Amino acid sequence: MNDAMSVHDVLQRLQQEAEADNVAVGTLVDALNSRGFGPLLLAPALIALLPTGGIPGVPSLCGVLIFLIAIQGSMGDRSPWVPQRLRRLTVSRERLISATERAKPVARRLDRWFRPRLTVLTQAPVSQVVALLCAVSGLAMIPLELLPFASSIPALAVTLAAIGMSTRDGAMVVLAGLAIAGGASVLTLI
Repeated sequence: MNDAMSVHDVLQRLQQEAEADNVAVGTLVDALNSRGFGPLLLAPALIALLPTGGIPGVPSLCGVLIFLIAIQGSMGDRSPWVPQRLRRLTVSRERLISATERAKPVARRLDRWFRPRLTVLTQAPVSQVVALLCAVSGLAMIPLELLPFASSIPALAVTLAAIGMSTRDGAMVVLAGLAIAGGASVLTLI
C-alpha cells in the first residue's frame, strides 16, 4: 500500500518535474505514478480547478486524463497506462509553476485538515467505486468546457476524492464520493 502524500507534496513534486520550458504530461504522470492513483488524479483535477481551467482545451485534456486514470483505478490496476499521444502533450513550465505556487497556501491549509483516518475506506472496493465516479466526472468535464468554468464543478469533486485517496483519509473519500454522485445527478438533470 502506498504511503499518504499531502496535497503540498503533490504540488512540490509537480514543480520538481518542471525542468524544461514545456513539461510533458507523461513526465508528470511518471513522477506521481509510484504514489498511487490519488496524486495522479489530483494533478489534472487541480489544473482544471485552478484558473488554468479557463484556458480553452485544458478542461477537456484534464477530463480525458482523469477518465483514463480513474477508469483503470476502478478496475483495480496498480498503475495507470496513458496513451503516448497524451503523454507527449505539454504544459508550459511558467504556467505550471505559477499555478502550483498559487495553490500552495491553500494546500498547506488542506493538509492540516486531512490525515490518515478510516483508511479501510481508501482501499478496494470503496476506492474502486470512488474511482469509477471520478471517471464519470472526468468525462463530464469535456462538454462542460463550453460553459466558462463549469468544468470546475466535477474538477472539485475529483479533487476532493483525490485528496482523500492521497492522504488516505477515508472520511474524505466517502464525502467526495457523495459529492461526486450528487454533482453528477445535478449535472444530468440540467
